[in-house]
Amino acid sequence: MATATIQSIYRYPVKGLTPESLPRAGLTPGRTLPADRLYAIENGPSGFDPAAPAYFPKQRFLMLMRNERLAALETRYHDASHILTVMQNGEIAARGDLSTPQGRAAIEQFFASYCADELRGPPKILHADGHSFSDVAAKVVSIVNLASVSAVENAVGVPVDPLRFRGNVYMSGWPAWHEFGLLGKTIHVGSARLKIMKRIVRCAATDVEPRTGIRDLQIPKSLMQAFGHMDCGVYAEVVTGGEIAAGDTIVESATTLF
Repeated sequence: MATATIQSIYRYPVKGLTPESLPRAGLTPGRTLPADRLYAIENGPSGFDPAAPAYFPKQRFLMLMRNERLAALETRYHDASHILTVMQNGEIAARGDLSTPQGRAAIEQFFASYCADELRGPPKILHADGHSFSDVAAKVVSIVNLASVSAVENAVGVPVDPLRFRGNVYMSGWPAWHEFGLLGKTIHVGSARLKIMKRIVRCAATDVEPRTGIRDLQIPKSLMQAFGHMDCGVYAEVVTGGEIAAGDTIVESATTLF
């Protein structure tokens, strides 16, 4: 069994937009990180019904795999007010309360212009209580091993920003790819316990530099050529709730839960 440490925690309040760093986060069994992928921006009619929220593939929404220009924006979401602020070139380009029709319209109007040539229909802010617009149907927390990111760096020969992988928890202390051997096992972080569920298969979103929006690398292709797979990171299900924080120790269990 190996011991590791949380280096950073991130949430993504709006799918495809800016990661937000958190010093700590409360985890609830069977849930995602709080406010993670809480909203999405519909790219053409998706069929999403807020009254009966269901998983839809990411292609139904604006997202980095196809809409890399999103990474050139800086966005911030304020939980108490529900206000999303969109910064472009260092200036406020749009701001709106996502809990109101007027606020959503202000944000939708910005993206209608900013992504005009990539839209399949009018952009629409989507939300449903308790729903997360994750890339997978299960409600999970994503964990990225920084040693595995370093292995990717060695393979491509240039620095690789870990935020390309849009993880929730970034950790150090495990050898590269150690996380893949933990499928079905549990890890303990503070008072929380998580079960490692599956490897994360990477898509072309990781090709995009997360601050400029430039598509400058071929991460999935490089992974396949160097390691014979396109995976980096794992999904984990919260089994026992509790608070986690940067600096917390991660201890793996010998128990397999299948």
